Amino acid sequence: MHSDRRRRLLTHDELRLWRDAMQGAEVYDGRLSEDGSLPPPQPLAPLPKSDPRPRDFEPPPGGPGTAHSLDHGRTAGVDRRTADKMKRGEMTIDGDLDLHGMTRDAAHGALARFLRYSYDHGRRCLLVVTGKGMREGGGGVLRAEVPRWLNEPGLRPMVLAFAHAQPRHGGEGALYVLLKRRR
Repeated sequence: MHSDRRRRLLTHDELRLWRDAMQGAEVYDGRLSEDGSLPPPQPLAPLPKSDPRPRDFEPPPGGPGTAHSLDHGRTAGVDRRTADKMKRGEMTIDGDLDLHGMTRDAAHGALARFLRYSYDHGRRCLLVVTGKGMREGGGGVLRAEVPRWLNEPGLRPMVLAFAHAQPRHGGEGALYVLLKRRR
């Protein structure tokens, strides 16, 4: 029987725990020594150090508010019924990403990977939790950065619209992100 469950992405903490658990693990290729005993273990190759940010990290020219960039709730190119459903939180959420506790760079990389994965797998409406932030001036770093990142050249072609979530989904500390259909 075919299961309709989708595989979810590992969170930053889950990935860190897995790497910690596998620290010191050794590769076994399934072959036995000539005497029938297990061969001496081979150490695992170290994980490559990679920049979590996509290569196209620069914001688009003109920034938010220009003709081709997106702002909260701006839904040009989306029919009114779909836009209203998204803003009211009535669309099925196909995936969610919680960025709480991540650094700016880690969150940026996680968002880029999550959007690309979701787009490639035909997901349509996502929930991205940024948190409300604890700074006195109002708003946190991620809350301010995520809309800018959604407008970057590497992500913008996949994103149709985004808006603050309804209170039951995190309110102003979360965003609904509507992805374009993959063609």
